[in-house]
Order: sequence, then structure tokens, then C-alpha cells
Amino acid sequence: MTAGKQRPGGKGEKERGGSLKTRVKSARKRTLSSTLWLERQLNDPYVAQAKREGWRSRAAYKLIEMDERFHLLKPGMRVVDLGAAPGGWAQYAARTVCSDAGQGRDRGRVIGIDLLDVDPIPGVEFTIMDFLAEDAPARLTDMLGGRADAVMSDMAANATGHRQTDHLKIVALAELAADFACEVLAPGGFFVAKVLQGGTEGQLLARLKRDFAVVRHVKPAASRKDSAELYVLATGFRGAQPQD
Repeated sequence: MTAGKQRPGGKGEKERGGSLKTRVKSARKRTLSSTLWLERQLNDPYVAQAKREGWRSRAAYKLIEMDERFHLLKPGMRVVDLGAAPGGWAQYAARTVCSDAGQGRDRGRVIGIDLLDVDPIPGVEFTIMDFLAEDAPARLTDMLGGRADAVMSDMAANATGHRQTDHLKIVALAELAADFACEVLAPGGFFVAKVLQGGTEGQLLARLKRDFAVVRHVKPAASRKDSAELYVLATGFRGAQPQD
């Protein structure tokens, strides 16, 4: 691990905080699920470390780990973050791709797309846009000044509490993100998106294996152990494929 990116939860931290778990009392206007979520947030070492280190969200550590394992982001790259709010992934990407400009390299660019306004982050250009809009790929390419080197998506559909339904919704969202990625990526680029364990993403994987050199599932340490969350990582985009 590089300096400043250590993952929390090591032995010493467990010994110091393991017996000090915070309990949250139920409030009249708070549902049980909201109470449990709040309790989990207060006891999550990644949430605490993100606050200490200045990351916009704990999700930044998921991208940090994937980048360190697979060397995804490099100075000068053009990066798109779909569903960027609150900005943790875009924040880390900007610190990586917008650094070390010079020596013949252009300064990298990071564009965060969301339906909501996002507080500014140095090095990131946020835009309110529906990536499903017909003109979204062309608008995004114009903003970047060319095709993207990376399309990232940590988006998740609103949960219903029904495991199979939630799985289908998040895989459908990942499929739409993959369609967008294949319209804007430059050859050699990569795509990463959140999915859930469940075995119904076969169509998505088949499509990615056709368009990318390598496709793999990744479970970062920052993904909660009790979560079915996974990421599908596709690298080595082959370029636009001819239509049948």
C-alpha cells in the first residue's frame, strides 16, 4: 500500500475499538432500517478513516484498492465517473490522473456525471446530465476533448429489500453503463461497475468479454463483508464493434 492509502481494520485498530461499538437508539421518526444503517456507519472503520484523510466518501477506498491491484489510472487519462455523487471516486481519480503533467503528457481530466448537483472537488468537472440521454455520449466526448480512457460506475439503484429484485435492478443499471462506456471509450480503455452476487449478470459479462480483452469480478476489502456487492472490471477495450 502507498503512503496515505492504508486500509483500516488492522489488528491494532480492532484491539483499540472492537469493544467500543456504538449503539444507536431508535427514534420516533426513524425506521429500523435507517437506525441499523446509521449504526453501521458510525462503527465502520472506513467511514472514520475517510473523514480523517479527507475523502468525500468511504467508497474511495474501493477504487484505491482496485487501482493499486490492477494499475488502472495513470497521469493524463480522461476519466468519466457515472453517478458521481458524493464524489469519492472522482476525487481519487483526479488526484491520480491530473498529477505529473508535463514531459509531453497532457493534464488528465475527470468529469463526474450525476442527476444531482455535487459540491466542487479540485480537478473534477461535475455536470448535471442523464447519461441515458441520446446526446449524452456526444456531449461527454466534446467535454473531454476526445474519447475517454476510463468509465467508472459506483451507481446502485434504490433498494427494495427484495434480494432478487435488487440484483436485477443493479445489473440492469450496470448494463446501461456498459452501453454508454462502449460509446465513449478509446481503444485500450477500461470500465468498472458495481453489481451484486447472484448469477444473473451473464448477458452483461458476455457483452463485456466481446468488447474487452480481460473481464474479472473484484471484491474490494472496503466492500462490507455482509454485502453481496461486487465490481465487474473490464480492461483493454477493443474499440467500437460493427453492428449486425
